[in-house]
Amino acid sequence: MQVKIKLESELAKMPAYQTPGSSGMDVCSIERVSLDPGEVKIVSTGLSFEIPEGYEIQVRPRSGLAAKCGVTVLNAPGTIDQDYRGILKIILINHNPEESYWIEIGDRIAQIIFAPVAKVTLVNSTELSQTDRGAGGFGSTGTK
Repeated sequence: MQVKIKLESELAKMPAYQTPGSSGMDVCSIERVSLDPGEVKIVSTGLSFEIPEGYEIQVRPRSGLAAKCGVTVLNAPGTIDQDYRGILKIILINHNPEESYWIEIGDRIAQIIFAPVAKVTLVNSTELSQTDRGAGGFGSTGTK
């Protein structure tokens, strides 16, 4: 599948799969930003997309950035709707309680996945089918 992309800044980099087996394409910052402990910032990639009908872009954290630095995508996975044509911006948070983190221009800050979207029709009902779990919520299936 081909997807149209527009580099809205001379600093913008084309997203790229880092290995042949990668599911997501890394996207890079076009800004130099400091994230203090607990701080949230919106960081621009300088990229706009023409997302095909029936698809969305999911914005996900980069695992190494999260594990090593405590920096992650706050609303993971973020959803970019098919009809959005603005610049892709990433909501990042620094979960490291002790250290600020600097994002430099060109740093890979998140990854994007193109995913199909299923549209459904909701039907109002007074009853739902029964399951073994039923209405059991958080932790109801145990830990082992």
